[in-house]
Amino acid sequence: MISGKFAITIHILTLLTKFPNDFLSSEFIAGSINLNPVLVRKEIANLKAHHIVESKEGKNGGTKLAVNPSNITLKEIFGMTFDTINLGYAKNTPNPDCPVGKKINQNLGLLYADINQKISLQLDDITLEDFSIQF
Repeated sequence: MISGKFAITIHILTLLTKFPNDFLSSEFIAGSINLNPVLVRKEIANLKAHHIVESKEGKNGGTKLAVNPSNITLKEIFGMTFDTINLGYAKNTPNPDCPVGKKINQNLGLLYADINQKISLQLDDITLEDFSIQF
């Protein structure tokens, strides 16, 4: 299912792009997103695991970009937050004797695969730097 993880991740990375020489605290980032710092730190941990950001602890600690924003695409960032977009399936098992019920999940799967391919193609053309220029 779709969550706000991609939006949160892009928000974090855009802030870090705008302050390339500063280590930003999770509290500062959380204030911009209007989100609990714990949730921000969770997304930062994911970015750190992918070697996109670096962090330092202490009074002047925080997080900053570890990559050039022109060298990473939104597709790559999307891949760090989701495998694919899934708009969901019915919670109950559809009736296999119904002409719609017996094929609904198969056809939704094909639709979702097509959506993901189109999203990937579009996001692959946009770098983090391209996106950040808007701000």
